[in-house]
Amino acid sequence: MAENTNDSAVLETEEELTSYSTETNAGAGTGTSAIAPGYGTGRRKEAVARVRLVPGTGKWTINGRTLEEYFPSKLLQREVNSPIVLLKLEEKFDAIVLVDGGGTTGQAGAIRLGVARALNAIDRDANRAALKKAGFLTRDARVVERKKAGLHKARRAPQFSKR
Repeated sequence: MAENTNDSAVLETEEELTSYSTETNAGAGTGTSAIAPGYGTGRRKEAVARVRLVPGTGKWTINGRTLEEYFPSKLLQREVNSPIVLLKLEEKFDAIVLVDGGGTTGQAGAIRLGVARALNAIDRDANRAALKKAGFLTRDARVVERKKAGLHKARRAPQFSKR
């Protein structure tokens, strides 16, 4: 019996990760932001994203490909789109993104920061408070530590043998 409850809990968390939850973001954004072009740069690990938001129908172009083609993972699609969903501005902006460097997770984080900065630049009065509270305007400064001489990796030392 315990296995059944555990399996259903796992299924619920997978559904939560792949679906947009409007209950958690209730009152976060009013959808009353100004609709104007905006630009933002986002960085995460080694990835750099240049994001341009233009008034449109919600179309994403990332390095010449659609959002679904570039990020097949629903989790990364949700992360990239989260600032727009938070402010309830879906289908109001087209996003044109040029992203370079890093891996898929770093690129998704960079795009999210770029989108948040662009939305902040478009209408600071309406958008900044919600974006700041959700943590979307904070740059994640964690990067890979450099390798040191005499070590295998940044901190991994050669194995020591007494005899």
